[in-house]
Amino acid sequence: MAIELSYVLITPYTILKSRTGGVIARLLSRTDLELVGAQMLTPTKELSEKYAAILRKSVSSKAADLLSDYVINNFTPGEDGSKRRVLMLLFKGDNACSKLYSIAGRLSPESRAAGEMRITGETVRDTYADLVFDRDGSLRYFEPAVLLPPDQEFAMEKLKLFAGFTETQPNIVDVRYEDKSDIERTLVIIKPDNWRYPSSKPGNIIDMFSRTGLRIIATKIYQMTVAEALEFYGPVQGVLREKLAPKIGDKAKTLLETEFKIALPENSSSRLSEIIGVPFADDQFSQIVEFMSGIRPDKCPKNKLNDPGLVKTMVLVYEGKKAVKKIRDVLGPTDPTKAPSGTIRREYGQDVMVNTAHASDSPENAQREMGIIKIQENNLNKIIRKFLAEKGYK
Repeated sequence: MAIELSYVLITPYTILKSRTGGVIARLLSRTDLELVGAQMLTPTKELSEKYAAILRKSVSSKAADLLSDYVINNFTPGEDGSKRRVLMLLFKGDNACSKLYSIAGRLSPESRAAGEMRITGETVRDTYADLVFDRDGSLRYFEPAVLLPPDQEFAMEKLKLFAGFTETQPNIVDVRYEDKSDIERTLVIIKPDNWRYPSSKPGNIIDMFSRTGLRIIATKIYQMTVAEALEFYGPVQGVLREKLAPKIGDKAKTLLETEFKIALPENSSSRLSEIIGVPFADDQFSQIVEFMSGIRPDKCPKNKLNDPGLVKTMVLVYEGKKAVKKIRDVLGPTDPTKAPSGTIRREYGQDVMVNTAHASDSPENAQREMGIIKIQENNLNKIIRKFLAEKGYK
């Protein structure tokens, strides 16, 4: 067994048709590999031509022509300057390349041209790709759905190419709109409970968000620091104190009166709220921070507050008309037990904390939250560079 780093590129058409979540669900649920990086790219003409050239020399002749021509025609920006979105996913683990390749499925131009349609629906390409020939054997239509290397040797030169490109690529990509009225950006975080074991849940959640018709303009795999979690959820602490402390004070008063069979003064509830209620609310807040970072803030040394957390999340930025409301409508309310059927939290949430995903509640908060988690930064490039260095590939 060999630890490998491989990539999957989700093509512009697959993204445009909102098939991104379905592809990710397949890749995550059918392998033990770790998704370590994700970034939305908008390839330049230069990158597209270089990638196409590598494909042309690294795969079988018939497939090479198809794939390289496809990249030139579909990755390169349009004549009007419009950019094509390509989602790059990085996976790491034992024999990552061959495992991903088997899940993605092969492209077999020769067999399909001869009429041998062995499509079972098992692979990503069985479901989402198209390779259509006319009766005379000429190609009518080709859409591969995903692009990826068959083995580590073929992956290395391509990884180096994308490492160079992503060094200067912004993490938030630009999308053109004919009508910019009501265009908003909102932040979504697919929370740590979805990453505890290989599962289709993250992909299914993205698939459910796709019903909004919004566009994903940024994403990254992220480990929130304790400091970031404290700042991100800071406003929640005051709300918890306001809502929980009085209830705990009243409950404590009732319990004490029942246990000791005495009548306490009326103002004892407020005193007990301060003594018991506030610490209880603060503990709930600490549990939220621990859930999102993997570390309780009171157990984290000060010199470790800004270290990457111990749990993983996936961050996405959605953009479009009334994005905040559309995303929150699909997500559902904080308490999954009160969420309507068909919402994400109703389907996948457990309680008010383990409720599967976060979504900004206003465009202003979206900006604030994106700033806290440094949305313009992405470690995908560093992961590739580190792996290339470890393998002695310059």
